[in-house]
Amino acid sequence: MRVSEAMTRDVCVARPDHTIEEAARMMLAIDVGLLPVGDDDRLVGMITDRDIAVRGIGTGKGPTTEVSEVMTPDVKYCFSDEDTAHVARNMGDLQVRRLPVVDRDKRLVGILSLADVASHENDGRRVGNALREIAQPGGEHNQGEEERGRGM
Repeated sequence: MRVSEAMTRDVCVARPDHTIEEAARMMLAIDVGLLPVGDDDRLVGMITDRDIAVRGIGTGKGPTTEVSEVMTPDVKYCFSDEDTAHVARNMGDLQVRRLPVVDRDKRLVGILSLADVASHENDGRRVGNALREIAQPGGEHNQGEEERGRGM
């Protein structure tokens, strides 16, 4: 199955100049913990609730801090015409539960979650294997040793 058949198309996007408070309110309104960050229709980063808490508030930044200061600029993504089985394996390798979806012009067109893949798949092995990999310690969004020990 193609990613375009399983992905969520209606995506809420933060801008780099939004404040982290605005991003948090957007997350609250749609009940998510991650937002793509876009400049026009170009994907320039991702921001998570953890980015806001750890890179923002945890380092003394206030609610008016711009998203661009705490977002992850190195974005992993998939293409809308890729096979979901291949993408699910990549998600496991990257240890992420969601990936932004772009077209071949690299314009944001959706988000793919493991839940999206699971709901469109007859056999749950791919999702189970990806989830097993994701559950391993470490991964792309590990905050690092220096941030784990602060203030606790």
